[in-house]
Amino acid sequence: MDPTPEQQRDAAVAELARLRAGLAAGLTPEQSVRLQGSTPEELEADATAFAAELGAGAPAGNQSGGPRGVDVGGATGVAGGAEAYRKKHPKREPRPLPTAEEQRRNPWQSNGYTMGG
Repeated sequence: MDPTPEQQRDAAVAELARLRAGLAAGLTPEQSVRLQGSTPEELEADATAFAAELGAGAPAGNQSGGPRGVDVGGATGVAGGAEAYRKKHPKREPRPLPTAEEQRRNPWQSNGYTMGG
């Protein structure tokens, strides 16, 4: 037997409430489906408890750029990689400016080859 439109609406409202409570607690949508409760307060309490069990941490909206590893600031992380790059690629001196003679010369002029003939 097919569900009535009212039953479909109630199921959608319940799913939305579970998703909202789960996302606010830092859970994924897949984890939020498991939440139990009939009121928003019950769902929030269940989501908070479930997130604590999983160690989900802060809500997803507050994590900008993702977590930083312990090696980012260390000698083996980004700073270490930048130092290794500087050692491998030393800074080069800029080229000297062209002389007046070089500036007057046509760079496409060919001295040893002519076409035709």
